[in-house]
Amino acid sequence: MKALQYLNKYFAKYKWRILLGLLITVFSKLLALKIPQIIRNSLNTVDEYKNGSSVTLAEVKHDLLINVLIIIGVALLSGFFTFLMRQTIIVTSRLIEFDLKNEIYEQYQRLSLNFYKKNRTGDLMNRISEDVSKVRMYVGPAIMYSMNMIVLFIVGFTQMIQVDLKLTLYTLIPFPLLSISIFILSKVIHKRSTIVQQYLSKLTTFNQETFSGIGVLKSYGIEASIIKDFDTIADKNKEKNIDLQRANALFFPTMIFLIGISNLIVIYVGGMQYINKEIQIGVVLEFLLYVNILTWPVAVVGWVTSMIQQAEASQTRINEFLNEKPEIANNNPNSSEINGKVTFKDVTFTYDDTNITALKNINFTVEPGETLAILGKTGSGKSTIIELIAKLYDTTKGEILLDDVPIEIVNLNDLRNQIGFVPQDPFLFSDSIENNIKFGKQNASKEEIIAAAKNADVHKNIIEFSNQYNTILGERGVTLSGGQKQRISIARAIIKDPKILIFDDCLSAVDTETEEKILNNLQKVSKSKTTFIISHRVSSAKNADKIIVLDEGKIIQQGTHNQLITQQGFYKELYEQQLLEKEI
Repeated sequence: MKALQYLNKYFAKYKWRILLGLLITVFSKLLALKIPQIIRNSLNTVDEYKNGSSVTLAEVKHDLLINVLIIIGVALLSGFFTFLMRQTIIVTSRLIEFDLKNEIYEQYQRLSLNFYKKNRTGDLMNRISEDVSKVRMYVGPAIMYSMNMIVLFIVGFTQMIQVDLKLTLYTLIPFPLLSISIFILSKVIHKRSTIVQQYLSKLTTFNQETFSGIGVLKSYGIEASIIKDFDTIADKNKEKNIDLQRANALFFPTMIFLIGISNLIVIYVGGMQYINKEIQIGVVLEFLLYVNILTWPVAVVGWVTSMIQQAEASQTRINEFLNEKPEIANNNPNSSEINGKVTFKDVTFTYDDTNITALKNINFTVEPGETLAILGKTGSGKSTIIELIAKLYDTTKGEILLDDVPIEIVNLNDLRNQIGFVPQDPFLFSDSIENNIKFGKQNASKEEIIAAAKNADVHKNIIEFSNQYNTILGERGVTLSGGQKQRISIARAIIKDPKILIFDDCLSAVDTETEEKILNNLQKVSKSKTTFIISHRVSSAKNADKIIVLDEGKIIQQGTHNQLITQQGFYKELYEQQLLEKEI
């Protein structure tokens, strides 16, 4: 249970709730174990009357009536305490589940972009949902039933020993076999639980990717192939679950068999003692009741053990991510003022997952209020420059300065709060258009939202929708066209009013006329901001203060539009090609 030790801090946090639950459990079981004693006394009274004692029938009836009322009262009181016990411990388990999910989610937020490239979304979702649910069963039902079992055993066997030591020892004969069975089955369950959770992650990942790419699947007409692949993974998942349940299924028959043996021992040994007048008949019945009261706690040992082993396997998987250290850390807890000057000094960057060197000895400076356009072929390293500015990665070699200060010692939160980023593939949430734009500024007024939409040239499209700005978008903005998604993303960046604006090929899905309108609006909006424009179009770059052209991670040209169109090279060729396309 090494992995589950991680939860000790939560047990410490809710220690008073857990101690209260334990106290209530003790009271509940003490009351429940009073019933066999009352029944023993009742049966002994009847037996004494039958054997000709001086007790009258009226006295026997009176004693039996009193005992019946006491049994009813004790049972009701025991039930009430059991209810309180469940309310205390199960609610505590839900609070721990809430805290653990929040901790995992916060860790997911802290982890670097590289982590998400190495791990699948379905697996991340499974660990914060299914795995946490398995852990909750440990901190709730498993602990509750374990308390139940421990209290019942301590109090029950103490009482049994006080009544008759010899009969108690005979009753315990099957328990060594029970302990060995639990030990062996626990190891099997732990191993199989880990495999089950791994296959469940694979199934979740497969489903998530299928639903996200359903449009591509349908357009290629490969539904039958995907269904076949799903069946293969689902069958494997089913087989592993059946293997686990086979191991679980052995517990209850084993427990019930051993309890049955204890019952037979009590009847035989206790019966012989009664015949030999060593004990009264009430003691035999009392022991039978004790054994059967202990049947459920003993039988539940298997279930509790299974829950603990599954929780151990799940917490091990959770700990893998909780122990992961973010590659990008905030090295400066103090606030940093951002003006927007960006300098690259001999920057080289290699992606460690692919070992591709995306940038090689990059040098440039952009002053606050200037616009830098970055052009180049696909895979030339344009987007990597943007990722380094936003500190999504650290450089492999060289240095990036922000306002002449190394970016490593700038407050990470302040840096990202001052960046308005429009990615190449815009991401919109399944929410209203208004809230998607307000994502850039939570307290934005309606006027600010409309102004941002107008600057992004998307306002006229929005007001054509039946619910206008209250229109709810599908997942990832699937109900909008590519151009509309890009323009809403631009509005989201504009409304933030940051010091640094980054447009990563965000006008690729709009026509040249719309592009011209948006660029003219962006010129006004970005006058006092440092702006980076990544594009494949010269039309997007021509008004920039500086232009750099990348090829295979190196700067092969730089200058202004007027300078570059007079030089032989990539930029002039691209300009002439796009000019010809426009004329055609």
